[in-house]
Amino acid sequence: MTSDTNSSQSSIEEIMKNRQYEFFDEWVSNFALNLSDIWSGKSARDLDPSKNKNLEKGSNSAIVIGRGPSIKKFDHLKLLAESDYKGSIVCCDGKLIDALNAGITPEKFPKYYVATIDPYPEIQSYYDNKIIDEYGSKIKGIFTVLTNPKAVERAKVAGIDIHWIHSLFDYNEGEKSFNQISAKMVRAKKHSNGLPGIQTGGNVGTSAWFIAWQILKCNTVGLIGINHGWEEDDSWEKILCHGNFDLLKNIDQNDPSLKQLFKKIHNPEFNCNCILDPVFQFYSSALKEFISRSPKWVNTINATEGGSIFGDRVTCASFHTFLEKYHD
Repeated sequence: MTSDTNSSQSSIEEIMKNRQYEFFDEWVSNFALNLSDIWSGKSARDLDPSKNKNLEKGSNSAIVIGRGPSIKKFDHLKLLAESDYKGSIVCCDGKLIDALNAGITPEKFPKYYVATIDPYPEIQSYYDNKIIDEYGSKIKGIFTVLTNPKAVERAKVAGIDIHWIHSLFDYNEGEKSFNQISAKMVRAKKHSNGLPGIQTGGNVGTSAWFIAWQILKCNTVGLIGINHGWEEDDSWEKILCHGNFDLLKNIDQNDPSLKQLFKKIHNPEFNCNCILDPVFQFYSSALKEFISRSPKWVNTINATEGGSIFGDRVTCASFHTFLEKYHD
């Protein structure tokens, strides 16, 4: 490996190490501005069917809807909209408008949830749509306490019933961690038992998988649109837009280092290839590790029909097969 390759590898590793703290000041500000809403609002614990007599109990399933390219490639939204699926829908915020427009509405699928984890201002646009105003009052939102306040306000205007969670990112650092301090502040006024906290894996798709079994107690979780990887024929320019990879734009695309930084892997379950940039490498490895360590009663089925999620305790199947088996 050349010195330039070593330098690029070191730079990427540093980017990934510091990525979660890049917007730390904004996170703290978001939390402070949300605190009154959190104190007066609901905990995601209220969605646990074992603790709420008004929620359905027993064996159940959930479908997590992500934004990966395979969801359009295989027309999964249409397939779901036309199905008689009876389980929970956990939609990533960035796909909510598309899902509703495709006919996946809470009128047909009453156990309907949307997850928001990212704290960025652009999340507001995911809720700024007439179709969300139409159906929002029948959707339960599961929002991190770090959500941008403008996104919170727009979701509330649409009538979404927000339930709060902590997104865990520095809990392991002890009493002085932001997770610990913010949890104490939340408990200071109303939520004496605290809010539930989940690992996020750095993205809303992985968070939605956690929500499905950890919050909603669904024992089978199907995934669509959770590719955590690029399509094999995606352009170099498109791939570089995903992360802070400007330093690589001038590197020869035939440089051997790129084969490590932007790995092409083969998914034997769906017989396809995908490309993992350093961000997707992190997302993919984190989700697969979480799945492998999840409780034995959690059954994860990747029905994405592509991407990088396969391996230990991941069952891969077509979405059609999933809907046939778990429609009740």
